[in-house]
Amino acid sequence: MVTKHEIGTRERIVRTTSRLLQRQGYGATGLKEISREAEATLGSVYHFFPGGKRELAVEAIRHGDKEFAEALAAWFDRVGDPGAAVIACTRELAAGLRESGWLDGCPITTVALESAGHEPDIQRAAEEAYENWRALVRDKLLRSGFTEDVARELAHTVINTLEGAEMSAQVSQSEEPLEIAGRHLARLIDSYR
Repeated sequence: MVTKHEIGTRERIVRTTSRLLQRQGYGATGLKEISREAEATLGSVYHFFPGGKRELAVEAIRHGDKEFAEALAAWFDRVGDPGAAVIACTRELAAGLRESGWLDGCPITTVALESAGHEPDIQRAAEEAYENWRALVRDKLLRSGFTEDVARELAHTVINTLEGAEMSAQVSQSEEPLEIAGRHLARLIDSYR
């Protein structure tokens, strides 16, 4: 595991912001807290992000997008069958939530919901993240022989369902919503074969 001091200051600030936004949202996360948690000066935060909190939030969303996309791609590479891959995904998401004390849900959703309608840059970055994730699912389905239309629509359904199930699991502090979602998504995917 890479320690906090083995990465550069800018990356430390981005990762810290991503974690804080994931746990407490945009409004409750301040630059002084980010600076303190990242063990960086406030001057460093402004040096790397002259646009302030909004610019930093966009970069943190991109970081969360990349992290989840890498995990999703790894699940899809490791498990050949797309339905089984979705089940593996939901199991690992549930385990990660439980291990975080139900704090570390989707790295995007909290900020996306909070910024809807009044923070267009943040909202755009969030939508790009969701589109990246849908593209990964769609590509997995296409490689598995699904038609373009079916793959596109199933990709939307998979990501939308994962988002809702993860939020529900976090609120209920139970793995069950993700486990149920995984099983039903796998059945849905298999029904199109």
